[in-house]
Amino acid sequence: MTIIRTTPDGEAEGLVAELYHDDVRSLGHVATHTRVMAVNPEAVVAFEGLVRAVVAQLGLRRYELVTLAAAKGTGSAHCRLAHGSRVLSLGLATEAELEVVARDHREAGRVGILSPAEVAMMTFAETVSTHPAAMTEADSTALREHGFSDREIVDITLAAAVRNYYSTALQALAVDVDVPEQLSPGLRAALVPGL
Repeated sequence: MTIIRTTPDGEAEGLVAELYHDDVRSLGHVATHTRVMAVNPEAVVAFEGLVRAVVAQLGLRRYELVTLAAAKGTGSAHCRLAHGSRVLSLGLATEAELEVVARDHREAGRVGILSPAEVAMMTFAETVSTHPAAMTEADSTALREHGFSDREIVDITLAAAVRNYYSTALQALAVDVDVPEQLSPGLRAALVPGL
């Protein structure tokens, strides 16, 4: 449990109140990670602006797939569960499809849930999150061979790096993991083995 003192709902003002309200509107409650990160609400707004800039070019499906792969690479239960839930709520995949993607995106490609380009993109994003210093031009070339433009390669990298930033902050601050109730036990286990 985090030791960070957060603003109680009734005392939230300004940007903090807006962040809380956004969560209540979209989730029905204020997420634990929102409470902690809202201690610096300006940073949350800047983070969200960066995410919007990347999504605008990359597209929502690609962004969410990159996010799931990057969060897997960092071992972030927070982001895997939150974005797994988001993928379902946006209708980007069925629960059965998402479970296969969460367990092994390469297998999801073999069975036709993901395109070869999406598999390559997720592999790249996971590597950004596990071994970025070991990456070479060959990693970007692999994406180019799947039809990604230079802009898309940069945006995939930014999406993974943005997720690494947020995941790392949540883990370092020992933020409690919120488990979305709408996720089945099988999907939860696929997203976060051992949960």
